[in-house]
Amino acid sequence: MQGASEKGERRRLNKLGYHERLLRSYGFALIAGVDEAGRGPLAGPVVAAAVILPETAWLPGIRDSKLLSASQRDRLFTQIFSVALAVGTGAVDHQDIDRINILNATRCAMLKAVSSLLIRPDFLLIDAVLLPQSAIEQTGLIHGDLLSISIAAASVVAKVTRDRIMERYHQDYPEYNFLSHKGYGTPEHLSNIRKFGASPIHRKTFKGVMGVSGAVL
Repeated sequence: MQGASEKGERRRLNKLGYHERLLRSYGFALIAGVDEAGRGPLAGPVVAAAVILPETAWLPGIRDSKLLSASQRDRLFTQIFSVALAVGTGAVDHQDIDRINILNATRCAMLKAVSSLLIRPDFLLIDAVLLPQSAIEQTGLIHGDLLSISIAAASVVAKVTRDRIMERYHQDYPEYNFLSHKGYGTPEHLSNIRKFGASPIHRKTFKGVMGVSGAVL
C-alpha cells in the first residue's frame, strides 16, 4: 500500500504532466521540454537542455531546478538520464552572448539542445520563449519549469551542466570564486570584478562588467 507521502507525490507529478498528456491526446508522441540556465550571470555560457520523457516517467522530487538543492539536482540529473528517451544540451559562450545578446544566445543554445537529441521530437514545450527558427511545432509556457515535467527535467539538466562548467572555470580563475556563485552578480562577485578586473569569460556587455578595466589575459 502506498504511503500518504507517495500518494501526494504521485498527485503532484500527475498535475505536472498535464501539458504532456494534453499534447499526447492530440497525437504528439515525442514531446521535448526545453529550458535554459545562465541568462542572468555576468560570466560563462548560457546552457540549454532538451528532454524527452516517456509517458510513464517516474521522477519523484522533480521541479523547477531553482527550487532544489545542489544535491537534489545532482540526484535528479542522474535519474533523468536513466529514464529519458533522449537528452540533448547546447551552450553559447560569453563571446557570442556579447555579440548577439542574451535572448538570441538563449534561443541559439536551445536550438543546439534540440538538434543534439538522438530522437527528433514532434513537439517542443519551451520555458517562456519560442524558437521561430525551428520547424517543430511548439509552445512557450510562462514559468514552464513549474508547469511541465518535461521542462522541469530540462531545467535540472541545464542547471547541473552549467554549474559543472563554472566549477571547471573556478580552477582557471579561483580569484573570482565561481565555485560559490557560478557567475551570478553576488556582492562578492561584483567586488572581485572591481578588484581583479574582468576575466576572459566575463560578459563584457553586462552591467556590473561594462567599463571594468584590467581584464585577465
